Amino acid sequence: MKILLTNDDGITSTGLQILAQMLRKEHEVWIVAPDQNRSAVSHSIIMNKPLKIVKHDDFSFTCSGVPVDCVVHGLNAVLKSKPDVILSGINFGANLGTDLLFSGTAAAARQASLYGIPGIAVSLESSGGMYDFSSLASFTMKNLEHLMSLCGKDIFVNINALSPGPYSECRLTKPSKRYYNDGVKPFIAPDGQHYSFFAGGDVETEGDESCDYCVVKKGLVSVSRILAQPSAHPCNDASWEKSCQMS
Repeated sequence: MKILLTNDDGITSTGLQILAQMLRKEHEVWIVAPDQNRSAVSHSIIMNKPLKIVKHDDFSFTCSGVPVDCVVHGLNAVLKSKPDVILSGINFGANLGTDLLFSGTAAAARQASLYGIPGIAVSLESSGGMYDFSSLASFTMKNLEHLMSLCGKDIFVNINALSPGPYSECRLTKPSKRYYNDGVKPFIAPDGQHYSFFAGGDVETEGDESCDYCVVKKGLVSVSRILAQPSAHPCNDASWEKSCQMS
């Protein structure tokens, strides 16, 4: 199988390298990853300047852009033919529920699905600061075709697990809701310039026992099918359109 592997932590990330090493036992693996950490860039894409593509070996390249750029330019400037699947990860830290709005890891998998290619995002959480990627990499490799079967038109797969493994079960889950309680820290420099630094808050998570957060917390592997395309919530007020003021 031909695989394009990317992430948002950069090409030197342990999670990406361990996943690549394991997958290369059975598959042709191409890496096109950011040349530095590009976490939390969401589904951004660089359109106003050329990107630098650097060849590290015959199958490994860095891109000066963000994860979505790695997919776009990897497919069109590096690979000579379409891959069977695009994998993103393994990410340092979970991408659960609302995290998917911000995640560059998820964005790469989402972009794959928009191109009609199976896209799978893989992320690892750690409760004690230790990241052992081998168990989740093994799960991904052993179940790759099975995971690809969950992908579809405009649907990508989001995988999360808690370090360390091994894992006894995997569960199909739905996204949780996350509230970040973010803030900022204003700062006035000696030259009088005003600055404001982002300050993360304590994360609160909502969801029942079938949500990704609860399944990961139990030490199981969470697998979610995520819609790539925006969807609208229906309005039940049939008179709303007629009540609009028009010019």
